[in-house]
Amino acid sequence: MSTSSSRFLVSIHHPAQVHFFRYIIRELRADGHAVRVCVRDKEMTSELLEAFDIPHTVLAQVGGSMPGLALSQVSYETRLLREAKRFKPDVMTSVGGIAISHVAPLVGAKSLAFTDTPSMAARLLTSPFLDVVCTPVAFDGIVRGEHRRYDGYQELAYLHPNRFEPDTNRLNQFGVDPDEQLFLLRFASWQAHHDVGESGFSRRAKQTLVSILDDRGEVYITSEQPLPVEFEAYELPVPSHLIHDLLAVSDLYVGDSGTMATEAAVLGTPAIRSCSMADENDLGNFIELEERFNLLYSFVDEGRMIETAKRILANPESQSVWQKRRERLLAEKIDVTAYARTQLETLASDSKAPRTKKRKPLHS
Repeated sequence: MSTSSSRFLVSIHHPAQVHFFRYIIRELRADGHAVRVCVRDKEMTSELLEAFDIPHTVLAQVGGSMPGLALSQVSYETRLLREAKRFKPDVMTSVGGIAISHVAPLVGAKSLAFTDTPSMAARLLTSPFLDVVCTPVAFDGIVRGEHRRYDGYQELAYLHPNRFEPDTNRLNQFGVDPDEQLFLLRFASWQAHHDVGESGFSRRAKQTLVSILDDRGEVYITSEQPLPVEFEAYELPVPSHLIHDLLAVSDLYVGDSGTMATEAAVLGTPAIRSCSMADENDLGNFIELEERFNLLYSFVDEGRMIETAKRILANPESQSVWQKRRERLLAEKIDVTAYARTQLETLASDSKAPRTKKRKPLHS
């Protein structure tokens, strides 16, 4: 329990960030702090916050094009400034940090951003305003502000065993049988600022994957955009807040989403990621998960992706092998929620500490 209460404003603009901050918000409040949650709504962000009973205020919607994204960002930051002036936070925090880097200095708050994705655009937009940036040790980008590294992944803020245990009973309520062969596919929208010029699955790859997997078990698809008619029968049957229960009991994950690929890996579900970013310049987290822990395969070539999926399915030991690899990862990585909470509370405490005046030198 913290000895003094502080005020934290959390800025959220993606469903994955709801999961990241979910337990952080809960534990900060349990420590007696005031927490305000502001949202730039995208996909199921508000739906998740409501499912987790987290009060929040939607300030803007995410635009569907690059000009729309820019206008949405300006609208969001304008309204965020208004909310911050009312709330008077000691610390503002988010993933990425673009909005808080601009607003926090205007209201006398400290800013702390979490990030695991090197992005020149984000660095230029936040530079030089962030006070603290926390990244995984595998992060290989450049940040501005005080850079603190931790040995973990953002996904371990909510999927570490200290926070998460899959509940198969909840899946049964929605017609999912965990004892069946289950395959989860993820199709991203590729419209984020760090996705410019990149791409995910081709339509042919999606069709081939579904055809192969449908012959072996139940196929479920989660998508950032409405599914084409040909894939509607495979639409996710469970509500969005149960996606990790389904992912944890799936026999295989295949997708072009980096976040869900990492989630599958840390849960010990055989995971394959395929997109244009999965080349020799891939992000440090994905390289570490593949080369150090053997929990993830990443490919640009969709043919290799499909052949690897077939190979994993053909091996009856795949599930047990991945779980053993997961055990090694958990032994070496930290509980990221505990780390994040400590960082935020410490920064808030430091921001309120009285500054000692410098004494003038004595002259003889």
